[in-house]
Amino acid sequence: MPQKREHKGMEKQFKRTLITTALPYANGPVHIGHLAGVYVPADIYARYLRLKGEDVLMIGGSDEHGVPITIRAKKEGITPQDVVDRYHSIIKQSFADFGITFDIYSRTTSDTHREVASEFFRTLYNKGEFIEKTTEQYYDEEVKQFLADRYITGTCPHCKNENAYGDQCEACGTSLNATDLTHPKSTISGSAPILKETKHWYLPLDKHEPFLRKWILEDHKEWKPNVYGQCKSWLDMGLQPRAVSRDLDWGIPVPVKGAEGKVLYVWFDAPIGYISNTKELLPDSWEKWWKDPESKIVHFIGKDNIVFHCIVFPAMLKAEGSFNLPENVPANEFLNLEGDKISTSRNWAVWLHEYLEEMPGKQDVLRYVLTANAPETKDNDFTWKDFQARNNNELVAILGNFVNRALVLTQKYFDGKVPAAGKLTDYDRDTLTEFANVKQAVERLLDTYHFRDAQKEAMNLARIGNKYLADTEPWKLAKTDMDRVATILNIALQITANLAIAFEPFLPFSMDKLNKMLNVEPLGWNCLGETNLLAAGHQLGQPELLFEKIEDSVIEAQVQKLLDTKKANEEADYKAKPIRKNIEFDDFLKLDIRVGTVLECTKVPKADKLLQFRINDGLKTRTIVSGIAGYYQPEELVGKQVCFIANLAPRKLRGIVSEGMILSAEDADGTLSVITTAKNVKPGSEVK
Repeated sequence: MPQKREHKGMEKQFKRTLITTALPYANGPVHIGHLAGVYVPADIYARYLRLKGEDVLMIGGSDEHGVPITIRAKKEGITPQDVVDRYHSIIKQSFADFGITFDIYSRTTSDTHREVASEFFRTLYNKGEFIEKTTEQYYDEEVKQFLADRYITGTCPHCKNENAYGDQCEACGTSLNATDLTHPKSTISGSAPILKETKHWYLPLDKHEPFLRKWILEDHKEWKPNVYGQCKSWLDMGLQPRAVSRDLDWGIPVPVKGAEGKVLYVWFDAPIGYISNTKELLPDSWEKWWKDPESKIVHFIGKDNIVFHCIVFPAMLKAEGSFNLPENVPANEFLNLEGDKISTSRNWAVWLHEYLEEMPGKQDVLRYVLTANAPETKDNDFTWKDFQARNNNELVAILGNFVNRALVLTQKYFDGKVPAAGKLTDYDRDTLTEFANVKQAVERLLDTYHFRDAQKEAMNLARIGNKYLADTEPWKLAKTDMDRVATILNIALQITANLAIAFEPFLPFSMDKLNKMLNVEPLGWNCLGETNLLAAGHQLGQPELLFEKIEDSVIEAQVQKLLDTKKANEEADYKAKPIRKNIEFDDFLKLDIRVGTVLECTKVPKADKLLQFRINDGLKTRTIVSGIAGYYQPEELVGKQVCFIANLAPRKLRGIVSEGMILSAEDADGTLSVITTAKNVKPGSEVK
């Protein structure tokens, strides 16, 4: 059935839908942020359209060019091709394991892509759509190559961080140009680079600004507010020419004379991957998906790619002249992890391949939670506690509980055969009407890319079923009125069959299992809302639990794994505080540092941070109050020999006169460790 959308006051028809997904960068595995931001929403949409019987293609692939890949290759002492081969395989398998239904998942190092990207560049070049500019860029004289921004570090002009990159300071977050840095140096040789002239080709985005303003701001007001708003912001700032080539030895060579040593810039090369992957899949019919006006193109991406897919790539397609432009770009915002931004370089992520090793068979649980927390218009947060709660309180207690009760009761009272419905009550009719209306609500939300709310509506169908069984209590009626029990369970089973349809785009593995329990082939979307999907006498399969409760110990292990990562990062990041200003030796001699033996140690009442010590200092017993209660139990310190400053003037702390200061070392995470001696010495011994 053709899709429709309101378009400038007219209804526009589409015969087919081409879905593209952002190309993940092949220099590492994929994590839950990728899944939540792009791939689960795209898969939900593709599955939904296929269930409706529509003509759909879902195109994906790995982005395998660019500087980060060359950096990793240098770091590991291997070739860039080795890097992308490794991670392309891992990424592709992760997507397959999570049921992401690509029609093709290819890569930008394929022969087809190289040919298509080169031809695309040549077409624009021959049409005069590029401008040539000579600029000064940093050049490493030792290794004889121009330096990409990430190969240059220096001092940030804003926060004075000495390890800022040529494109961004990760300490203060400011975007930079390499020439903004002071004291720049090459990360390859360590030498100071020089500025050297180089020629590149640029796409004049400013030339296409009037077209883009009308196409986006007037013709696509239905786009998500976060997408529309970011596009408007870029357009209001004024577009500038953008380089489509760069000096690098990894990538697709610029296919014109005089471009030796230059490759296509990855931002230009990568989106053409959607076209080349379609051509690789359908070499004889790919053009109808990209050039037939009755084909609809939808880009699923994250917010960091909005400008490329809504402004840059459309400008490229418009300049080429024969391609359709995207109808929608339902970009998501970012998913954070336990309150912090996901960071691949700092291992602050839940990696998909590791999740499946530690949570086998729970792909749908993660799909469900990520959709429930989808960052559709603003950043959202993934926590393991919420993951557990949604599994136990929603998937198990609502969806799984209803399905299990409906099937088990049918097994118990009717030998697993669908009973015939008898006379319906008003409540039965109201329930049938209520779940019949779910189709319209879910469909409206999926058509407008509101996947989080669509999944919520599907879960409401399970809530309807649970309430129906709880209100009618067929297990009680079984003693007196089996005809009524038959009617109730017939309705409950019709709801169950509807759930198998409604949840198929969201929970494909679980719904495959449910279809087997119902002993039916997957039902099409158009059957959703029907009240006679299972005929009387139909033999059901064996009931099984759809979902299982996740115990606290499983979640605690995942939280501890992240805490260990955070601690490792803090230790790696730790830098000792700068040495203070020099003092005279005589000033040091004024300090009388001694060793004392702890005789008693107790907590100071109403002071969480303070411990009170009684110390044998070799001459007398003295009292010292120290703020280390957060790091020791008092009994741990009794009998220890500690270092303390003996000649500090006494002062009162919480009404206690403290006669000195116990010395402690502060670790990278702020933990305090009392300084002790390597072996026992006499109390009162001087520290020199």
